[in-house]
Amino acid sequence: MDVVPRLQMGLIDYMTSLYREGYLDDQFKQLQLLADESSPDFVKEVVTLFFQDSEKLIANLAKALEQPEVDFNQVSNHAHQFKGSSSSIGANRVKNQCVHFRAYCEEKNRDA
Repeated sequence: MDVVPRLQMGLIDYMTSLYREGYLDDQFKQLQLLADESSPDFVKEVVTLFFQDSEKLIANLAKALEQPEVDFNQVSNHAHQFKGSSSSIGANRVKNQCVHFRAYCEEKNRDA
């Protein structure tokens, strides 16, 4: 079997597993549909921006959680931003974890 068709099948199998296992959702498919001849690297650019923003959001979350007195409203706001950007590119599992994280922050706010 030729190498290129084998790699193409491997990519299809990998993408299928990302959807099946819940890492990606239909929003990612919609994102892929926006790429065209005038912007063939659209998905790559959007995903790259997502990862750059994610690094900042995770750093902000970590910094907020390292404070002696954790401001759970602030932590929740960072998680909300992360949830929104994850949702916009179809990163379903990240989005779901952000939802759980925010629920925990809300619970801690009530306990305070």
